[in-house]
Amino acid sequence: MARTRERGWPPAPEALPYPVVDNHTHLDSIGHVLGPDDEVPSVDRLIAEAAAVGVTRMVQVGCDVPAVRWTEALVRDRPELLGAIAIHPNEAPLHAGVRERGPDGLEATVRDHHAMPLDDAIALVADLARGNERIRAIGETGLDLFRTGDAGRAAQRDSFRAHVALAKELGLALQIHDRDAHAEVLEVLLADGAPERTVFHCYSGDAEMARTCVEQGWYLSFAGPVTFRPNDGLRDALREVPLSQVLVETDAPYLTPHPFRGRPNAPYLVPVTMATVAAVKDVSLEDACRGVAATSEDVYGTW
Repeated sequence: MARTRERGWPPAPEALPYPVVDNHTHLDSIGHVLGPDDEVPSVDRLIAEAAAVGVTRMVQVGCDVPAVRWTEALVRDRPELLGAIAIHPNEAPLHAGVRERGPDGLEATVRDHHAMPLDDAIALVADLARGNERIRAIGETGLDLFRTGDAGRAAQRDSFRAHVALAKELGLALQIHDRDAHAEVLEVLLADGAPERTVFHCYSGDAEMARTCVEQGWYLSFAGPVTFRPNDGLRDALREVPLSQVLVETDAPYLTPHPFRGRPNAPYLVPVTMATVAAVKDVSLEDACRGVAATSEDVYGTW
């Protein structure tokens, strides 16, 4: 008899021995992966459940116009949260008027906010980041050649370069989205000059690319895929990165770690990924947590 895949929220993992940071989460999107009859947990609940297992701080990431505004307002009053805001690379072509199908064959969903020109959307990000000291990163920005075809690539690249320049102007960290675009992302960063604190969100490159990033002083953030059984290459990449350049994230509500793949994700599941990071780095879980916590403050400052 075929097994029925479990749905719903995974059980809470054992609490970490030292508190850590989920450096990339989308609290505004949790409801997107739930069924129509499922209760969407409040921000208060999400924060409390994460804190109960040692995930005491988070970076909330808003990367479309509504989420940028929501994130900027939310982090003003939440001591557990800092913010990162940007126009996502898959959003950039829509603001530029490109309505093509990407290589994945899926039609982009056009919303009312896409009527805002791309330059105006990036200007909104800049204005909100300047006006709120709890916005500590520009991101996620970058290139996504999986979702965007030829017609949208110029808009993505222009948007990426504008965000790189903005992060440097404001002295903020940069969170990079890189999907099927490793060489192209590296080309932009090396040509334009990366910000001092540059983070590859949900790192997906190989060990050779990891060595390049380490040499440049960039940070690599590992999410649920590092726990997936087929991803030996990703674990090889993690071995190349000192803990002083390792970050951990959920990318919630997406990329839920093994063995809960396919179920909703939230910051309380960081300990599952942290266990893999410690095992791959061949250090105790406490040492891994202390390293990741220190690196998080190196990148984003104190909460």
